[in-house]
Amino acid sequence: MKKLLTILLLGVIMTSCTQQKNPFLQTWNTPFGTPPFDKIQEKHYIPAYLEGMKQQMEEVDAIINNSEDPTFENTLEALDNSGKLLNKVDNVFSNLNSSTTNDELQKIAKEVSPLLSKHFDDISMNDKLFARIKAVYDKRDQLELDTEQFKLLEKSYKDAVRGGALLNDEQKDKLRAINAELSKLSLQFGENVLKENNEFKMVLDKKEDLAGLPASVIAAAEEAAKEHGEEGKWVFTLHKPSLIPFLQFSDKREYREIMLKGYIERGNHNNELDNKDILKKMASLRVKRANLLGYETHAHYILEKNMAKEPENVYELLWKLWKPALNKAKAEAYDLQAMINKEGGDFKLEPWDWWYYAEKIKKEKYELNEEELRPYFQLENVRDGAFAVANKLYGITFTELQDVKVYHPDVKVFEVKDADGSHVGVLYTDYFPRASKRGGAWMSSFRKQSNNGEYITPLITNTCNFTKPTADTPSLLSLEEVSTLFHEFGHALHGLLSDCKYNELSGTSVSRDFVELPSQIMENWASEPEVMKSFAKHYKTGETIPDDLLAKIENAGKFNQGFATVEYLAASFLDMDWHTLAETKEHDVDSFENASMQTIGLIPEIVVRYKSPYFRHIFAGGYSSGYYSYIWAEVLDADAFQAFKENGIFDRETAMAFRNNVLAKGGSEDPMKLYVKFRGQEPDIKALLERRGLN
Repeated sequence: MKKLLTILLLGVIMTSCTQQKNPFLQTWNTPFGTPPFDKIQEKHYIPAYLEGMKQQMEEVDAIINNSEDPTFENTLEALDNSGKLLNKVDNVFSNLNSSTTNDELQKIAKEVSPLLSKHFDDISMNDKLFARIKAVYDKRDQLELDTEQFKLLEKSYKDAVRGGALLNDEQKDKLRAINAELSKLSLQFGENVLKENNEFKMVLDKKEDLAGLPASVIAAAEEAAKEHGEEGKWVFTLHKPSLIPFLQFSDKREYREIMLKGYIERGNHNNELDNKDILKKMASLRVKRANLLGYETHAHYILEKNMAKEPENVYELLWKLWKPALNKAKAEAYDLQAMINKEGGDFKLEPWDWWYYAEKIKKEKYELNEEELRPYFQLENVRDGAFAVANKLYGITFTELQDVKVYHPDVKVFEVKDADGSHVGVLYTDYFPRASKRGGAWMSSFRKQSNNGEYITPLITNTCNFTKPTADTPSLLSLEEVSTLFHEFGHALHGLLSDCKYNELSGTSVSRDFVELPSQIMENWASEPEVMKSFAKHYKTGETIPDDLLAKIENAGKFNQGFATVEYLAASFLDMDWHTLAETKEHDVDSFENASMQTIGLIPEIVVRYKSPYFRHIFAGGYSSGYYSYIWAEVLDADAFQAFKENGIFDRETAMAFRNNVLAKGGSEDPMKLYVKFRGQEPDIKALLERRGLN
């Protein structure tokens, strides 16, 4: 007995020591409660995850064992308040595993993923917890709930049902197994794409092979060669700042083909990184889950929560845009082929030719050379330009912080204050590509805003993959990268300016086809001449971008929109086709994708923006049955920006109406109601067709 007590005492002491050393299990006495990245080590994650899950289950147990009758406060508010430690560790881990991963973090992700899947299933399928939620939900009409409280109650009830609360024990076991498998497969899919991305490199060692490439692109390739141990050569990768300029400017057609094929054949090489088996299993499992929960297809299951509601509504929107876009793309392809013929090219236009000849036509028609613009778009100036727009619209300011710890030297940190000087939140920016970062651009959070018991301010991140600085040149962005910076900053504003009570509803916790409105509307300001003049200064001379260049940008605004719209819509159709499958049979991936593209009549000169084996949005992200949301949000943002155009692009009254009815509200109310409160009417698709020149 004495020996047993000694062992137990030692265990308590060791646990106590571990907790004292683990930063996740301590209060963060840092500026604004920011993560102490200098103290967080890989060994801390698993113990913190386990403790976080344990604490949340204890909090859930306290709710279900409460002897008082279920009320909104002792059930719904208490549930929203649970899991703070788990959120704390998961927000840090998830962000770092996306932006600066390594083998150890990926190993931790694989270990934690099934544990998290089981943990959340245990909560959503807890009969006693659901009984309390249902008891409150059933008398909702008798309760005096405000709009946000009602939304939390409705969401909690429906999420529990969608999570399997109404299933019998056998069905719940099946659902648990499906969720665990999907979680594992999704992780593997994303890891494979990242590894394929990093494994590809095209090494050139002859100067003549660089024909057509701008000096800035060559300099970046020279820097990349040093990083890859290829000193004295030039290395091109699949990171967008390397890939896109190469496709636009390289005179070497055979190398353009190598680059594009390297990009579009990721995950499809029949090797250990091949994603075809993974994604077809995922599609099948998603059908099984949907059927188990009473839905016809995965798309029906997902869209129930979105503005679209039904797959038919998504297809209707896509087809409405597809026909005029395809006609425009065919006309563009004709023009490109004509240029090839005019130059004596004895070949048919292929996908690896499109960017190159489109750039030539843009230069010929509009006298606009993309590389002519870069010197005016120094990253820091563009970022500050976005900050200035937010200041003019909403009165907020951004001040760089030097005393906040970061997870990588590239990261910058800013305090955000409101017009009255009060603290709003913190913004992290992480702009440059690296092998440990997944591709693309995104916004996330280390902590969301909430006000359930205490006011919690947000810690928001913007992560991108922009053109890196070289030894003698700062980071100079392309016009597309300028738009991307403003886009992700719009997401950041959605998180920063949130003013909700409940964590579950705050910030970007909105339907998938509404979340892109705040980001896409910000892109409009980036291209406004008044705004561009404020930040577009030549990095050497300080000269403001001249009016003739601004005019060229505006004149070329609708150029190549057939291509841009078609490649995007094709991916949206592909997403919907995978997720409107009503049978659990596993399909051959290449055959399925080819049939999907044949159905819509995609022309061979254009490749779908994301082929299935590297379509991270839908197989390793949160956009399954939701990739269409970008174009739906563009319908919203084109219509919404009209309000600013009508009243003045910096009209404070219009801006505050957008802040108060969209940015501040998160998911606390039906999104269409929020939009109508801002705009006074439902959106009209005409503004989008006009903007893209498709009318």
